[in-house]
Amino acid sequence: MAAPARWLIPEVDAHRVRLLSEELRLHGPAARVLVARGYGDPEQARQFLAPSLDSMHDPLLMKGMREAVARLVRAIRDREQILLYGDYDVDGTSSVIILKKTLELAGGRAGFHVPHRIRDGYGMRPEVIEEASRDGVTLIVSVDTGIRAANVVDHARTLGIDVIVTDHHLPEETALPAAAAVLNPNQPGCPYPEKSLCGAGVALKLVQALLEALEWPRERARRLVESFLKIVAIATVADVVPLSGENRVIVKHGLEGLRELRNPGLRALMRVAGFNPGDRPTAGQVAFRVAPRINAAGRMDSAAEVIELFLTSDGQRASDIAERLNDLNRERQQTEEEIRRAIFESCIETPVGASEAGLVFSAPGWHRGVVGIVASRVVDFYHRPAIVLSEDTERGEASGSGRSIRGFHLLEALEAMPELFIRFGGHRQAVGLTLPMERVGEFRRRFNDYAAARLSADDFVPEFEADARLSLTEVNDESIAQVLSLAPFGHGNPAPLFAVEGAEVAGEPLVWKEKHARVRLRQGPRGVTAKAWNFAGRIAETQAGAAVDALLYFEEDNYGANRGFAPWGACLKDVRPAQAR
Repeated sequence: MAAPARWLIPEVDAHRVRLLSEELRLHGPAARVLVARGYGDPEQARQFLAPSLDSMHDPLLMKGMREAVARLVRAIRDREQILLYGDYDVDGTSSVIILKKTLELAGGRAGFHVPHRIRDGYGMRPEVIEEASRDGVTLIVSVDTGIRAANVVDHARTLGIDVIVTDHHLPEETALPAAAAVLNPNQPGCPYPEKSLCGAGVALKLVQALLEALEWPRERARRLVESFLKIVAIATVADVVPLSGENRVIVKHGLEGLRELRNPGLRALMRVAGFNPGDRPTAGQVAFRVAPRINAAGRMDSAAEVIELFLTSDGQRASDIAERLNDLNRERQQTEEEIRRAIFESCIETPVGASEAGLVFSAPGWHRGVVGIVASRVVDFYHRPAIVLSEDTERGEASGSGRSIRGFHLLEALEAMPELFIRFGGHRQAVGLTLPMERVGEFRRRFNDYAAARLSADDFVPEFEADARLSLTEVNDESIAQVLSLAPFGHGNPAPLFAVEGAEVAGEPLVWKEKHARVRLRQGPRGVTAKAWNFAGRIAETQAGAAVDALLYFEEDNYGANRGFAPWGACLKDVRPAQAR
């Protein structure tokens, strides 16, 4: 971390906390978090703690849904050849899987295309549309892509192909694609209440509406939708959309459904990710153990294997593909580390100065499949928006991805200089882009100038926003179980962060795996041992006897529970010398 973090600790209304505790029989820690996050009303808190599938919104509220369903019903009835045009990440492949399965169960004929990240890049391409026309395709459904592909949609229309666009990325300000229907909760004039669905979430709403139009028995339709929640939950977590509202419903029920798996591909994937039959992964485990293995196919090779993994009924074939994804993920980790090391070594030689508000790194040969992950690592360390590009000297192009900090809209930054790019797209926190190599220097300068005009030195200071204060005397199995019941945790609903003030470091910290630590904290008669990830370099701040303030969060610990220990563990997010009060 480049600078000491700023802590924000709110003052929570004690009266509302007491009322909520009494009404819902909650211990103080969970009640304080609920009040701090705007769920102080008991009924709101009940709905948050136990989100119901019945609370999901009517899919017909989404603009364009009736037109999309009518066109699909006609295509199914007339046995038209449909092409699902996806993306190569978890969200795109998941969308293809649930739509292909639905259309085939309904009697439709559906093929699919997912681009190759290296050869094709992001987005819809006209040559794919032309090949589809030669193959007799008369309807294309884009999934997790297409909202900025107006020219490609126009080209399809000249070839006699209708297009239904389903996407969740931000549209261009000018005009939407002239498609048979556009499904995107972020398009102008769309009244759909949940604006933060991922692409697979939008596809799921299309499935719900289609099954109703096809007059499937209610219970049969419900069973199919619930079976899809597992993979849509994985996509929702992987796409880092807010885990609130309808997304919370999807992920809460989808993760629970992962306890019981019938799909051979999903069973094989969970096995190589280290889960046993009957395990229910957390959203964090999905993000770090499941999603990367799915994404590895699109990053390092072809995402088409992912779709085969989930659609095959052959258990051995599913196992073979899952093992290959596992191998690709190891390769991805190694490749990512090589690029990350190259960037940070360059920053040691030429340190990032205060005048550098937006960072752009570029080099020949960097693997385009992992530059987005590396950009995230740069943002975590320097707390500045960062873009990492791979230069293709044969094509004369640089392509890559960017990630941002809170308060800086990355897509708007690119939209301020569109003439630099061959193509670009994304949203507030993440973008993809391609530009001529000779313009990388100009882009680096203009991106930095744009960021410098909108960010101040305060924006470069990492910030931790605690939910509430906590005394270690409040920590027990029941109180922490209630805190963990606020899961799934992720973007938009992070694991509650507690400020423990005036604790003592009880004993010398233990360093493990050369970079992590375990720190024992004590307050009065109660002590807690906390894991401190990547904390070995700060071990001097946690010497025995030191008086400290600590930021703690808690996580499930099934490994410990299975061995007779507490079913939870504490984690140290940050520490500072105890402040005078």
